[in-house]
Amino acid sequence: MSRVEYSEFDIITFLKKAVSIGASDVHLQVGEHPSLRMDGKIVKVDLPVLVEDDIAGAFELLLPEHFKNKINNVFDLDFAYEIPGVSRFRINLSRQLGKLALVIRAIPYVIQNIQALNLPESIEQFATLNNGLVLVTGPTGCGKSTTIASLIDFINMNYSKHIITIEDPVEFIFTNKKSLVSQRQMLIDTPSFPEGVKYALRQDPDVIFIGEIRDKETVQAALKASETGHLVFATIHTIDAIQTVNRIVNMFEPSDRDFVRAQIAGVLRGTIAQKLIPVADGKGRRPACEVLVVTPTVKNFIMKDNLDEIYSLVKKGSFNNMITMNMSLYQMVEQGYITEDAAMYYADQKVELQQMFKGVFHGTHNSLRGD
Repeated sequence: MSRVEYSEFDIITFLKKAVSIGASDVHLQVGEHPSLRMDGKIVKVDLPVLVEDDIAGAFELLLPEHFKNKINNVFDLDFAYEIPGVSRFRINLSRQLGKLALVIRAIPYVIQNIQALNLPESIEQFATLNNGLVLVTGPTGCGKSTTIASLIDFINMNYSKHIITIEDPVEFIFTNKKSLVSQRQMLIDTPSFPEGVKYALRQDPDVIFIGEIRDKETVQAALKASETGHLVFATIHTIDAIQTVNRIVNMFEPSDRDFVRAQIAGVLRGTIAQKLIPVADGKGRRPACEVLVVTPTVKNFIMKDNLDEIYSLVKKGSFNNMITMNMSLYQMVEQGYITEDAAMYYADQKVELQQMFKGVFHGTHNSLRGD
């Protein structure tokens, strides 16, 4: 595996260098070389294997003071750190075989707009809504937080609203523009996501961002906020935009699922699923996106639990600016941004995408090409 050269290990110097060369993540484990994630791949750094004192020293320096009396009572912990003028960082502390490990994500100061991130311009429509629920989905490290930050900053620049974010930890820092942005961090400003949303509703919000939907209590809080006339953004770990509905519904007991499905149908405005795909020249990654817009037809399919029908609708292409992940991957190959091999590797519906490349779905090809 390729290596990056450093002279010696020092956590602050190390993080500064990682940011300067464009690393997205830093991995520090006892008994391993320090590692970086570069363009989606793990790269081992040409430094000595880390010992317990290395990790303990880094941990002692990075951990906020208010967490230090809690560390013996937790197994995992998320917190933020900032090197002024360099970057903010989201840090996850974990234990492996009884020893501490750190995974550190770089959070840029600059919030890029939708065009600069190469996201579909159609997702701007979600930032113009006055109410409802918008979900951004995908695996860890796919850029969900960056997409949400872009949408929130679009609102911040264009509308006079009160935006409340509830995060674990706070990642992107917003500067008030036309809007007023209040940012609350778990375990510092609020004890949990559900509690944060509950009290946010008493703080005159227009827009609420929930950092992550992890359980049914957070789902219930998000649905209530959406039903009471607020625009709610949230992230959730699912593989595609359409299956997100099932993921949420299945958090509940079978006897409650029809009611929850009806709630979701009533408030869901859209979902965005994304993956970051290595570009053809090997320099960076580019997002592939699946976009679902909840139209009256989609709403009806959700209520009837006909998710396959939703997928068939989205596959027709360009209807209400909806697009499947395979259509996005196909389009990126056609435009020369990524290779066909990369598209096939990241596709979940591989057979369908292979058929698209062979010209089976002629209608889909034409809609993508603009023929």
